[in-house]
Amino acid sequence: MVKIIMHGCCGHMGQVISDLAAKDAEAEIVAGIDISDKGNTTYPVFTDIKACQTEADVVIDFSSAKAADALLDFCVERNLPVVLCTTGLSEEQLAKVEETAKKIPVLKSANMSLGINTLLKLIQEAAKVLATAGFDMEIVERHHRLKLDAPSGTALALADSLNEAMDNQYHYVYDRSQKREMRDDKEIGISAVRGGTIVGDHEVIFAGPDEVIEFKHTAYSKAVFGKGAVEAAKFLAGKPAGRYDMADVIEG
Repeated sequence: MVKIIMHGCCGHMGQVISDLAAKDAEAEIVAGIDISDKGNTTYPVFTDIKACQTEADVVIDFSSAKAADALLDFCVERNLPVVLCTTGLSEEQLAKVEETAKKIPVLKSANMSLGINTLLKLIQEAAKVLATAGFDMEIVERHHRLKLDAPSGTALALADSLNEAMDNQYHYVYDRSQKREMRDDKEIGISAVRGGTIVGDHEVIFAGPDEVIEFKHTAYSKAVFGKGAVEAAKFLAGKPAGRYDMADVIEG
């Protein structure tokens, strides 16, 4: 039985993961951390991360970027592996994640779903054929109106996957409205849409002469991310220090 501390337990994803863990015979959430205790959990909740001394095997984080630094410090101090699902981290925070991974196991993924992580591999193979043949690459991501960061972490991960396939020769363009000029051959355009209650929709477009090929992933509920987070926690518990991602979980 893997004992989990849920960081961001009172938020929507915290509650989704709590429900999934309650039905998982191999996982148990033993404590939660959140800025306020809304009374919607079956386990103790700590509003001050330093006050949480509950014994556990791993931490799952679905909170906000502003809470990431204190979380990483807490995990290092307690020698706790962490599944880091929060997006929108700054360059300084991303550097801190890499430094932290030298001390404890850190699994960071922009998207926890099995489908997205399979898509990351598929588009690399497509890029090697299509981008090499002169196809333009564009990414369109759509999320609910409450999402704070844009583009999404998943959109950036998709762009990184395309760029890696092309030996990192491309640059990213987030907004074409500020200048009037023709598209560069070595750019990956990323467009963000925010509205309604869209859970998550990512489209990778390969546009060539007289033909277009599209890869699309749609999440219809946040349960797909929660399930991935729980599986990642079970995978990470007991692992040596290092940087992990969902590809490691998929490959076992």
